[in-house]
Amino acid sequence: MFGKRLGVNVDHAATIRNARDTMYPDPVFVAMLAERAGAHQITIHLREDRRHIVDRDLQLMRETVQTLLNLEMAATDEMVGIAVEIGPDRVTLVPERREERTTEGGLDVAGQQVRLKAIVAALQKAGIAVSMFIEPAAKQIRASHEVGADAIELHTGRYCDATTEDERNLEFEAIEEAARLGVEMGLEVAAGHGLDYSNVGPIAAIEEIEELNIGHSIIARAILRGIEEAVEEMLQLTS
Repeated sequence: MFGKRLGVNVDHAATIRNARDTMYPDPVFVAMLAERAGAHQITIHLREDRRHIVDRDLQLMRETVQTLLNLEMAATDEMVGIAVEIGPDRVTLVPERREERTTEGGLDVAGQQVRLKAIVAALQKAGIAVSMFIEPAAKQIRASHEVGADAIELHTGRYCDATTEDERNLEFEAIEEAARLGVEMGLEVAAGHGLDYSNVGPIAAIEEIEELNIGHSIIARAILRGIEEAVEEMLQLTS
């Protein structure tokens, strides 16, 4: 068995591009390279303010991604309409606040079941699988099952941000228990947020977790691993 399914989030390639309003680095091309390297899925977050991924990126990735395309989005009428039109393989519903730098917590599925049940039904009618990005809490897992979601993605932020071993162990145990409950309820279980090369191992070892979505740390590592080659190429062109 190859291991967990890896979803590579390419949002921050777009962050770098948008910082200078250039056409590069193109997240569409970054997605192609990620797939060539073995990624099982490409994950992107189309935000209301289009701070990184923009509509053009989503459209082109739908046309070019050869594995699976996972669209993270807020549960709004605008985003549902875009998803139904474009047809990603999966939608992951996430909370979204304009002032946050990144998604800061899980979606409160338990607090808005009626509304989310209708959104899940509309997306599934269009042939799109639906996942809920939630805290590793039993009530959110049960609520995700109640609204008809196909999957859940457990928010690993508190585990990644833990400052002591005891705190990290407690957060890990919560994720482990949540993954077991999700599988018991017939949900596919993914995990993500803040995972990097130093902390992903224990999460990847949880049997019930089938998929990991990782972005920022992979883009950061790509910059570090590739900077020498980039400088050497520029030296050749300028010498």
